Amino acid sequence: MYIHLGGEKIIRSSELVAIFDVSIEKSSRISKQFVSAAKENKKVESIGEEEAKSIVVTKSVVYYSPISSATLKKRSKTFSTGL
Repeated sequence: MYIHLGGEKIIRSSELVAIFDVSIEKSSRISKQFVSAAKENKKVESIGEEEAKSIVVTKSVVYYSPISSATLKKRSKTFSTGL
């Protein structure tokens, strides 16, 4: 199955590792370090022109998505349970 992350970006649900609200980057030192390391390795992509509302971690890339983490989590659960 696939999950639409916003704009024209779609990922396989099997690639999904985690979905976070973008505020975690400001509130967690470890999260900030993780994203910084991904940026250094050029493994970060921003989706669309809108302000990011969530951070989506996949096996190979970290995405900044304009779709809220709650909406993305609902989409991922729908696909994983087959509802």
